[in-house]
Amino acid sequence: MKYIGAHVSASGGVENAPLNAHNIGATAFALFTKNQRQWFSPALTEKSIALFKARCEEYGYTAAQILPHDSYLINLGSLDAESLEKSRKSFIEEMHRCEQLGLDRLNFHPGSHLKKTSEEDCLKTIAESINIALSETKGVTAVLENTAGQGTNMGHRFEHLRTIIDLVDDKSRVGVCIDTQHAFAAGYDLLSEEGFASVWQQFDEIIGFSYLRGMHINDSKKELASRVDRHETLRNGLLGPTPFERIMSDSRFDNIPLILETPDESLWAEEIEWLKGMRN
Repeated sequence: MKYIGAHVSASGGVENAPLNAHNIGATAFALFTKNQRQWFSPALTEKSIALFKARCEEYGYTAAQILPHDSYLINLGSLDAESLEKSRKSFIEEMHRCEQLGLDRLNFHPGSHLKKTSEEDCLKTIAESINIALSETKGVTAVLENTAGQGTNMGHRFEHLRTIIDLVDDKSRVGVCIDTQHAFAAGYDLLSEEGFASVWQQFDEIIGFSYLRGMHINDSKKELASRVDRHETLRNGLLGPTPFERIMSDSRFDNIPLILETPDESLWAEEIEWLKGMRN
């Protein structure tokens, strides 16, 4: 079963996210459980929590179809003690919010070294941050997202993600989300038939499909190995339709949220319908 959706708005309360997803024909969705531009937010109300769960049940969304995303401010690999402490506290708060909503995963960008430490030490700090968060929460998997490699962001190589996983104590609660645009920009050739097969063979050998907990389905405005994070509407970018046709017909990508983060939300319903049409 392919679960296809988009990162929908939770403006006005998290309870609006499942409604917004239903309105565009989505069978999966992503959301921010709080303002993504703030470190901390007011606690979720019992009313919002209850209505979120009720609407998920009404529209047929289980935890396996929902991929919440954390704040963009969080850097779990920071060398700065104050920034790292704030990032860890904010991340743990977001894990708790997922617990309250009955969600079983939280997607996040691994972190950045900001040219203040080595890549190796940054990866160790990220893993330590995850271990701390998992020790203070329960039932929620920390889902590492691959990056485009822009700036000093870690996670643009499969090996980065594997190193972090190896350093996480509870491997049952760590996973990976692969963003197609980020992978392409990082140098993974998803366009050619040979490249597509090779990329996913590398993924399976280095990380393993058992760790795949979701995907971000985006075309790219930038060329292969550009190291630039710029999403494009499906079929209008440099990837074109073919890689997405392959993903939709490949059972290795079943039963996880496949989430659009394409730039024109007015086209999400159309893009979802197009993806649904290729499931068989």
